[in-house]
Amino acid sequence: MTLTTKDRLIRAAAELLEEGGREALSTRAVSAAAGVQAPTLYRIFGDKDGLLDAVATYGFKSYLEGKHALGQTGDPVRDLRRGWDLHVEFGLRQPAFYMLMYGEPRVREARQEADAILRRVIERIAEAGRLRVPVERAARLVHATGMGVILSFLASPPEQRDPDLISAAREHVIAAITTDRADKASDIPSRAIALKAALAKEPDDVLTPAERAMLAEWLDRLAR
Repeated sequence: MTLTTKDRLIRAAAELLEEGGREALSTRAVSAAAGVQAPTLYRIFGDKDGLLDAVATYGFKSYLEGKHALGQTGDPVRDLRRGWDLHVEFGLRQPAFYMLMYGEPRVREARQEADAILRRVIERIAEAGRLRVPVERAARLVHATGMGVILSFLASPPEQRDPDLISAAREHVIAAITTDRADKASDIPSRAIALKAALAKEPDDVLTPAERAMLAEWLDRLAR
């Protein structure tokens, strides 16, 4: 299949990123690697930020394919572990891509899809009555811990990296946000979290917007 000029530029940029990191992604280097003139790059992407967005999306495509391929089991906590392992593995295997995808304050559309996948796993844990903290807090904690592990590894010399740290961090954050069994989740916070997750799936006409907002506020208070 013949690649379009846009595809050639993105692939050239991706190769430069893998070989030399973010610093290698000058518009001149990308244009030369793709065999086009610099004005062509600007015409297609607008500016360098547009090019970086396209390259980040290219990286997320591979990452999200792996996420979707995981599927889901009947145990959402097990699925959280599997998703964690895939995320960390990708970050350590593709560090330059990972830093472009996650190491910037700008949240790209492709990242929003990845964040939504994590949130859905957390919601399933809540629906099962096994979540200790609100969904949003749990999702942020899982992501922050995973990203922290990856960045810590990337900043350390290979001989100082402890592989056991990855699983230890994973189990620590899972223990912090989940209960062992659903039948043990009889405390009020866990029930409030589970109820809020269940209500989110109900049709909008079950409650008025004001009622839904008020109930969500009460449940959040009980969850804390």
